[in-house]
Amino acid sequence: MIDIKLESDRLLIRPFQLGDEVALYELNSNPQVQKYTGDQMIHSVEEAKNLLVNIVFQDYKKYGYGRLAVIYKPDNKLIGFTGIKHLPETNGESDLGYRFLPEYWGKGIATESSKMSLEYGFKNLNLEKIIGFTEIENIASTAVLKKMGFKITKIDYYPGEENDAGKNPINWFELTKEDYKKQ
Repeated sequence: MIDIKLESDRLLIRPFQLGDEVALYELNSNPQVQKYTGDQMIHSVEEAKNLLVNIVFQDYKKYGYGRLAVIYKPDNKLIGFTGIKHLPETNGESDLGYRFLPEYWGKGIATESSKMSLEYGFKNLNLEKIIGFTEIENIASTAVLKKMGFKITKIDYYPGEENDAGKNPINWFELTKEDYKKQ
């Protein structure tokens, strides 16, 4: 397991742990949340546990970082995730991602948690560049990345999805450490 704890007045960001599978199921079985992710819906708590054990925990073990649980302190509730994830399919680049329950949208949580994730990625992980993706129609997530200083570098398919029926090109963003320091 990784040892990281990021905290603000409203948010506690920590590694996922066993016991988070019910909250992860609630998040990843919600059609509103999944609308722009390109991910498959999760249909059971057991599937959520498998996601934790076989993907999230394996990222922690293999790369030393990955998606992190976001606890909304006023409600003492796990409401989603944020964090930097290593993506082998993009030539080993690292991606900023976030996802939250709809009742927490529009409260600045994506921006607040992204700021903390970026600081951790550039300062603690010493990354030189962090990338991000949004579906073209996902105006809210696009706005968050732009607010963080990301620039669109291209509109293209996610690696491996070029020939998948129903998949569309997406916005590819990047933020370099140099540009991050200028903010």
